[in-house]
Amino acid sequence: MPYRLSHLAALEAEAISIVRETVAQCERPALLFSGGKDSAVLLHVAVKAIWPQRLFFPLVHVDTGHNFPEAIAFRDRRVAECEAELVVGSVPDAIAAGRVADPGPGVSRNRAQTPVLVDLIAERGFDALFGGARRDEEKARAKERVFSLRDSFGQWDPRRQRPEVWNLYNARHNPGEHVRVFPLSNWTELDVWHYVAAERLELPSIYLAHEREVFRRAGLLMAASDIVTPDPAVGEEVFTASVRFRTVGDMTCTAAVASQAATVEQVIAEIARSRVSERGETRVDDRFSESAMELRKREGYF
Repeated sequence: MPYRLSHLAALEAEAISIVRETVAQCERPALLFSGGKDSAVLLHVAVKAIWPQRLFFPLVHVDTGHNFPEAIAFRDRRVAECEAELVVGSVPDAIAAGRVADPGPGVSRNRAQTPVLVDLIAERGFDALFGGARRDEEKARAKERVFSLRDSFGQWDPRRQRPEVWNLYNARHNPGEHVRVFPLSNWTELDVWHYVAAERLELPSIYLAHEREVFRRAGLLMAASDIVTPDPAVGEEVFTASVRFRTVGDMTCTAAVASQAATVEQVIAEIARSRVSERGETRVDDRFSESAMELRKREGYF
């Protein structure tokens, strides 16, 4: 009787093979690591892919200065555990240097991340960047190949995408270009959480239900902080609620969801009932514009 992998084992095996294929074809890969759940799973897979060798390529994070402190603490802890090099691109430093414009207090710096990332790629000569994006997250993500060719400005052109018949991947690129590689493309949010449970992975605490001061803005629960503050003039008031985060990014554009799911198993049950993707429900910059993500990707976004 033939042996068949379970669904999760098949996804993991595919992701491991993609990591190994990238390392075989590219000279200077790096892995985008923000401390979020997808990048945490991706890092775990990458460590498995090259075991018993230690992680030999750096982890890259473009820090907006508006990140959740829990995610940054988790990022630093995992980097130390993997004995990896952490390369941080600072949006605040780029703003101070006049490299990018300051969008203003309480405004998302997502678009400002792109030139900082492109500068890092050029400075370090990276020819491949692993990312934790998944096709089920958002429409523009669904259009992208596993190996996504980017030009010298980091820009994505859907017309230049290469066929990936029979899971054959082509990382060839001209000088100055690079590829973004997405080993988790075929995973879903539910797959990620089942994998977290199966592998007993640690995630930042904000992914589980906790009491937090929030306020309601345009129907979304925003975390109250020094970075994001309510506007009493339009009736925004701070209150305490049990919430968790489905996705973790810039505090200015990442909303929480009301939840009592305090364990991984409870989160899995909650996600199984959901009919809205995590970005569609909690990311301000995507929720109010269907083309926002695609426009940012064409500019060079992750």
